[in-house]
Amino acid sequence: MEVSLNNEIRNLRKNKNLSQAEFAKLIDVSRQTVNSIENGKYDPSLPLAFKIARVFDLRIEELFFPD
Repeated sequence: MEVSLNNEIRNLRKNKNLSQAEFAKLIDVSRQTVNSIENGKYDPSLPLAFKIARVFDLRIEELFFPD
């Protein structure tokens, strides 16, 4: 069963005044990957989800939730 994830990454990133490119550097991916994650077109791997969570000092469960 495939579950797509909603997320608040865009809002959190903007609240930290980070561009997509700056955020991408922090989590070691391309700007296009950040865009895809923010638009729900790409679900990050578990290691990437942990990197994202660390940037915002949150738990993964606070960032991603099933549709």
